[in-house]
Amino acid sequence: MRNWIAGAAASAMALAAGLAQAADQVTLQLKWVTQAQFAGYYVAADKGFYEEEGLEVEIKPGGPDIAPPQVIAGGGADVIIDWMPSALASREKGVPLVNIAQPLKRSGMMLVCRKDTGIKSPEDFRGKTLGVWFFGNEYPFLAWMARLGIPTDGSPEGVRVLKQGFNVDPLLQKQADCVSAMTYNEYWQIIDAGLKPEELVVFKYEDQGVATLEDGLYVLEENLKDPAFLDRMVRFVRASMKGWKWAEAHPDEAADIVLENDATGAQTEKHQRRMMREVAKLTAGSNGELDPADYERTVDILLSGGSDPVITRRPEGAWTHAVTDKALK
Repeated sequence: MRNWIAGAAASAMALAAGLAQAADQVTLQLKWVTQAQFAGYYVAADKGFYEEEGLEVEIKPGGPDIAPPQVIAGGGADVIIDWMPSALASREKGVPLVNIAQPLKRSGMMLVCRKDTGIKSPEDFRGKTLGVWFFGNEYPFLAWMARLGIPTDGSPEGVRVLKQGFNVDPLLQKQADCVSAMTYNEYWQIIDAGLKPEELVVFKYEDQGVATLEDGLYVLEENLKDPAFLDRMVRFVRASMKGWKWAEAHPDEAADIVLENDATGAQTEKHQRRMMREVAKLTAGSNGELDPADYERTVDILLSGGSDPVITRRPEGAWTHAVTDKALK
């Protein structure tokens, strides 16, 4: 009997140890497809940074038909990556998103125009056709046009907005005078298609004073009331930022890790390595903590939409340092 009790106790201890070592699950929904834009998370998984924090992280790629706010609202993710204009608009519409970390300090958004259109300054946009991404990505553009006093109704004094797919074909085929692009992605697609930098005029949102925050980490507000969930997010953010800093220091290796995780096989080494170097410029200097001044600037831009602002009132409770204060200790 004594041996049976001892054996049972040993089994119970082994089971308890196994349960203690079971990793906590976290599901991350990306804003777009697997690419170096999200390298920090893939690096954190590959290098064991999540495992060191007792986490098992599922990284779900996005795509043209995937809206991260809808995914998290439907219970399909614990944390999502989204641009702040989209997140704040979603919050106002009833999805209580809260920014818990901001790995990207700067915006990569820009408009790229053909020089032969005669466009030299934003005032020259009037009467032109501009390619704009939608699904939440249109908000910074609309706020910029409102600030400039340029209608987006297609009138002679305004601009014609072309709903741009997630490619640069409208510029290449001269269907649009300018298209939306990211410094780390579509701009290089234009160059690779044969247009030279000197044939283009580039307007970076950062330079125009209308940059809004991109690729922040967001969770549902009510989940932060759960101490266990908050603890998971602290560990997740800490490991993720470790991944981002490693990616900044080893851009080629980070791009290779992204390629290993690309199930579609659509990405190329040249493009991903170039993308990683450009994305590193946007994360440089960020420890993951949201700068309240950057948040206020973003809100001010979104509220400046005249009769049709992106958000109609200043949000409350849309961000917190509760996670980063603990994660960065």
